[in-house]
Amino acid sequence: MTLSITTPADASETNDQVENLIAQMTLEEKLAQLVGIWVGAGVDGESVAPMQSAQEDGVDDFNEFSKNGLGHLTRVFGTVPVSPAAGRSALGRTQRWLRDNTRLGIPAIAHEECLTGLAAWQATTFPTPLAWGATFDPALIEEMGHAIGESMAKLGVHQGLAPVLDVIRDVRWGRVEECIAEDPFVVGELGSAYVRGLQSTGVIATLKHFVGYSNSRAGRNLAPVHAGPREVADVLLVPFEMAVLDAGVGSVMHSYAEIDGVPVASDPTLLTDLLRDRWGFEGTVVADYFGVAFLESLHQVASDLGDAAAQALTAGVDVELPTGKAYLAPLAAKVHNGEVDIALVDRALRRVLTQKQQLGLLDPESAAFSVDATDDEIDLDPPQHRAIAAAIAEKSITLLSNGGILPLAPDARIAVVGPNAHRTAALFGCYSFTNHVLGQHPDVAMGIEVETLFESLSHDFSGVLGYAQGCAVDDDDTSKIAEAVKLATTAEVAVIAVGDHAGLFGRGTSGEGCDRDSLELPGVQRQLVEAVLDTGTPVVLVVISGRPYAIDWAAARGAAIVQAFFPGEEGAAAMSGAIAGRINPSGRLAVSVPRSAGSQPYSYLHPRLGEPSEVSNLTTAPAFPFGFGLSYTSFRYSDAGIASETIAADGRFDIHLTVTNTGTLEGDEVVQVYANDVVSSVTRPTRQLVAFTRVTLQPGESRTLAMSIPTTRIAFSDRSLTRIVEPGDVRLWLGSDCETEAEPLGTVTITGPVHTVTTDDSRNVDITVVT
Repeated sequence: MTLSITTPADASETNDQVENLIAQMTLEEKLAQLVGIWVGAGVDGESVAPMQSAQEDGVDDFNEFSKNGLGHLTRVFGTVPVSPAAGRSALGRTQRWLRDNTRLGIPAIAHEECLTGLAAWQATTFPTPLAWGATFDPALIEEMGHAIGESMAKLGVHQGLAPVLDVIRDVRWGRVEECIAEDPFVVGELGSAYVRGLQSTGVIATLKHFVGYSNSRAGRNLAPVHAGPREVADVLLVPFEMAVLDAGVGSVMHSYAEIDGVPVASDPTLLTDLLRDRWGFEGTVVADYFGVAFLESLHQVASDLGDAAAQALTAGVDVELPTGKAYLAPLAAKVHNGEVDIALVDRALRRVLTQKQQLGLLDPESAAFSVDATDDEIDLDPPQHRAIAAAIAEKSITLLSNGGILPLAPDARIAVVGPNAHRTAALFGCYSFTNHVLGQHPDVAMGIEVETLFESLSHDFSGVLGYAQGCAVDDDDTSKIAEAVKLATTAEVAVIAVGDHAGLFGRGTSGEGCDRDSLELPGVQRQLVEAVLDTGTPVVLVVISGRPYAIDWAAARGAAIVQAFFPGEEGAAAMSGAIAGRINPSGRLAVSVPRSAGSQPYSYLHPRLGEPSEVSNLTTAPAFPFGFGLSYTSFRYSDAGIASETIAADGRFDIHLTVTNTGTLEGDEVVQVYANDVVSSVTRPTRQLVAFTRVTLQPGESRTLAMSIPTTRIAFSDRSLTRIVEPGDVRLWLGSDCETEAEPLGTVTITGPVHTVTTDDSRNVDITVVT
């Protein structure tokens, strides 16, 4: 069974059905459609959502809670380990109960987390979004989104809470691993690709976290956001606009953020004026978990839950998740006493019921009622999904430094060292089922086949001497370092795997609520690496992490550095393959690697005053810049130029270039086009990525490309906060990364009047392979 979003040819049929339902419903039945229920949450004593224990409703009786109907079922598969067939059968029984025991018989929308694959037991675990960014490959991410949607649809799940479109602003923030890049257009292109892939299977994607969440003070989770309206418009909102306008996303989740003192959950200028009236969004806005109640308890802008519900509903939050705390009795009281207009309830209800109609859930013969199966019928980790996971892992592995030691010889005598070298959980992000849920169920098997880096290296190399942990990821125990040093002294080369452990709310070094006040490797990992370096044995440092760390010291002393951002269930083979040369590394950094925590917050998209300067003794320069990555082959650009030296403000930059593989191995080049608005009415970045594409070339092979780049890629908010493209000179160049100019393209003069950007303007780059 595959779910599909079906819209009748005559839209009036949808409207009539929805309006007829609304006319029949009591207030209690209407509000029931605007909430979810989370069965089994907190039964293990550990939280998987912020302040979960303080927000629990104590709802034990599903039947009583849902007697008037139900909008959402929260995380049927993602709360505790349940076999796919058992979970599917339980979901089917629940939907049939709603059909048979509520007056209107409307099934619920079942939603799940799906950031690194469906967060369910036995499902494929893909690399984290930070690894997606390193691929610079939207088509591959769309393929992954489709695969994830296939698994969800098999189980009767209707909505996925992904992708995260927060633009990285401070790598100390624990949720950097959930983000795609520090460039808004990279986030927008890859995030939109994920949306298209997921929704092609009939599963609704949900954009997170609208908006500002990643710009929190000091990189602390759920901290105040102080971003000016220009930064919000020109950086933070750009990916969301692309996913709404260009990918047709079906749902948006508000962020926990309060921007300049106004919580997003109660801000109609964002949730209604911008999202709906300007962008034309027609889907549902859902609350981040407990976000409506947080208006009272955290933001303290509401006097009680009824006030919180009234503010959120008025602003444009349609559905309270994960359960009904504010939108039931507290909101009903506000409606009854005339403080909330019933029309606002009907507005949200209309959106929810329309979405249910599109999902087929208003059909008496809905597939939601017949989701029974056996375990043999449901494979959530099929070979084709593992192949996609492998492809993303391989294309995301980023070679940061190489003194010539890599690739290693097949018979090299290798000591494998480090806390992440022989630990499967090291490969996964916070929102993987392994680290999100299974850590609380130590007696339950992982449910998927996963190799560690040590095991993969043992397959690729005949000379692996053994493994020594050396230290844990994040404690101060140095007692095992001597064992690692002893092993390293017997080897030709030491492969040391360091980095993060993903977890929740302080239970890891990366992930939600796992922020850092230092960008040194956690615990005593640096001490371990330096002790091995002191032996004189060449060191290949493998960083498996959810954020970049300050590792320039290792680049100065080590033989090579390989960066992997939680590469998923096939990640070990990808890392080992890159070390062996079986895979030619082709990942490029979608986030800058800093020199210290003192450089944060940082973005390569800074104006001239953000550059290193003689007037300050501190440098902002990263150790490795955005877009950087090495290869085992080499590339050359030639015949690069611009079709016209003048264009209109609403025109396009048409460029051409030839890229040649000048080395001896097949390889992928990530073509990067940068621009600088030479003089503008407000300060602009010294460089910004305006186009990119990935090209695979055989040794000696050339490819000629034509790129047509809309001027909207350099649009900005002027002094009146109107988004414009203005006349003037724009310099363009091809970059090996954001700081290295590989080939100049020239300067284009934008002529004519200022162009005011609207939603009708194109945001997409057209790329043609000429030869």
